[in-house]
Amino acid sequence: MTLDTQRTDLPFAVRRLPGLTRYAEAWEMQREAVRLRKREATPDTLFLLEHYPVYTVGRAAGEDASNLGAGEEYLRSLGAEVFWSDRGGDATFHGPGQIVGYPIVKLRIKDTHRYLRDLEEVVIRTLGEYGLSAWRHPEYTGAWLGEGAESRKICAIGVKFSSGWIASHGFALNVSTDLSWFERITPCGIRQFGVTSLERELGREVPLGEVEARLIRHFREVFFGTDGSGDGGPPGVSPKNT
Repeated sequence: MTLDTQRTDLPFAVRRLPGLTRYAEAWEMQREAVRLRKREATPDTLFLLEHYPVYTVGRAAGEDASNLGAGEEYLRSLGAEVFWSDRGGDATFHGPGQIVGYPIVKLRIKDTHRYLRDLEEVVIRTLGEYGLSAWRHPEYTGAWLGEGAESRKICAIGVKFSSGWIASHGFALNVSTDLSWFERITPCGIRQFGVTSLERELGREVPLGEVEARLIRHFREVFFGTDGSGDGGPPGVSPKNT
């Protein structure tokens, strides 16, 4: 697997994986990056990629597979993998057209809830550039659009914190994702709300590279400050499903 390193002027490394990546491969890549970060052998790094179709289940589900709909065998028959992950959260889908960001970072502010709010802030600011007013749900992580019964999630977040305050896993932003994949499961264990994508909301095509560039810029602003020296997102509130 070839990694393309970008933007050497940033206070963190950015690595964009070309094409599509198997979830197990990305998971092992993260584990190695965490090991290196603990030893200060690598800088904070933001991995950006797209996955082959895969349903993942986080630690919040325990051994309960009920949110996988008709079950693992059926989901695999559709051409998707199923992977039980060590991240937080419940069941979700990753696939083409979805920007997945895996920041492997050492927390400067030792506050796990603050980190989640900061990830949300990165996405909220990015969506704001497209004229969308995304918001934080008081009970659930992620970035949301709409109001009341019409609320819909556009970005899922699930993370893991390792010793040494090293974060891994991250966010999944639907840009041009085929949303029908989500219909086979109960995304994040939330039955009452739907999911959406940037292209569905805007009614037009959006280049993934354009969205990634904006995510990188806001990631820098929130976590490192505009001059690259600080840490800057708002702490927000603590949701239930972290």
